[in-house]
Amino acid sequence: MSIRNSHILILLLAACLALPAMAQEAESGQEEAATAESAPANTAQAEQAESGPEPVAAQAPSLEQAYQKEFAFLQGQKRDLARRIAEFEQTSQSDRRELQSQIRSLERRVVEATSRGDRLDEQVFESERSVEAARDNVNLLASTFLQAEATIDGWEAPALEGDEVPQPEDITAMFATALAELDRRGGVRRDSGEFFLADGTRVSGDIIQVGRIASYGVSERGAGVLAPAGEGELKLWNEASAEAARSMAAGQMVSPLPIFIYETLSAEVEKKGAKGVFETISDGGVIGWIIFFLGLLAAALVILRAVFLGRAGASTGRILDDISGHVRRGDKEAALSVLRKRQGATARVVASAIRNLDRDREHLEDIVSESILHESGHLNRFGAFIMVIAAVSPLLGLLGTVTGMISTFDVITEFGTGDPKLLSGGISIALVTTELGLIVAIPTLLFGNLLSSWAERIKDDMEKAALRVTNQYTEARAEMEPGQA
Repeated sequence: MSIRNSHILILLLAACLALPAMAQEAESGQEEAATAESAPANTAQAEQAESGPEPVAAQAPSLEQAYQKEFAFLQGQKRDLARRIAEFEQTSQSDRRELQSQIRSLERRVVEATSRGDRLDEQVFESERSVEAARDNVNLLASTFLQAEATIDGWEAPALEGDEVPQPEDITAMFATALAELDRRGGVRRDSGEFFLADGTRVSGDIIQVGRIASYGVSERGAGVLAPAGEGELKLWNEASAEAARSMAAGQMVSPLPIFIYETLSAEVEKKGAKGVFETISDGGVIGWIIFFLGLLAAALVILRAVFLGRAGASTGRILDDISGHVRRGDKEAALSVLRKRQGATARVVASAIRNLDRDREHLEDIVSESILHESGHLNRFGAFIMVIAAVSPLLGLLGTVTGMISTFDVITEFGTGDPKLLSGGISIALVTTELGLIVAIPTLLFGNLLSSWAERIKDDMEKAALRVTNQYTEARAEMEPGQA
């Protein structure tokens, strides 16, 4: 509707601009007509002038006629404009319907194209998945054939050359050969062969094979369970199983049956003895040795601290029993002479209290507290360092764990995960250091807390001893003063 209105306004504006021009043309035409008519009129006027002026009423009809003509002309122009506007409306409506039809057609085409694009995307995605699955199947089939060729190597089976694509008959022959060989090797069979004795001597004899997982050897010089010796050879594993091997050779089954199950004969199997302490520590690397020496240091400090505390708190009860009589009699010198023969923190604290028994009670308590604080330095000797070792040891174990894992990942980055032996070094560091850290930390923390409690108990005993001596002396003086009075 806005397009229609704008077109109508444009036509009206054009009509308004054209009206003055058309009016001027009409006026010029009227003037020409008037000029043509005025020629005889002028003659008549001249004649009338000669005869006299004509009345004004005679000129009115000609002016009214001019206005009527002008009105008729405008009416014609209006009808023409109305006709042209109607034609334009019809044309614009037709064009609008055509444009709307084209827009709807284009929208349908866009929707169809979008749907077709989505379907193509889905088909591409499904095709990619199918291709990926086909590649996986091809890789799986290739690895299966490689494993099959490695497994049946040496058997009477057709082998594929180079990148030759396996044909159906090749697959059939390979499976037939494998099944026949499995049937042949799946049971217990006895063959002649050679194997090594425990001293490395190669001997000939009978080899009883249990499938492809175990073997027994029987010869005149020895018999028993066999184990892989590498490169397809066998060696005697346990001489104690000689009777079982001979029974197997005779076709008799023994119970229980000693057996050594192996995976392949290409790798040698060696007996592993129990690891010693130093071998275990060596598996932990440098950090393992650091933790070990910290453990030795912690053990030495624990022993020394126990000796110091034993001397400091020795014979507290006997000291009090020896000096109680002298204190009750008020003989301080005798009591001090007894204490000089004693060793230990308790004897020194009690001696300090006896030397100051004549002072007031508050001053005496301060002296005793000062003496206990002085002895605390000896009682707490090595205690803090022992607790530091107990706290640091597991942290060192954690450091070894992180170091070992980093080493393992470096090996994996460089060599991959194909050979487990390459990974064992970092894993040993990671596990052994944690084990050593806990072995050192747990007993060190336990003995450290026990020794700290022992030191606190000795301090309490010293304080109680000083208080007991003070009370005995006070009671003795209280009993002596009434007698003197």
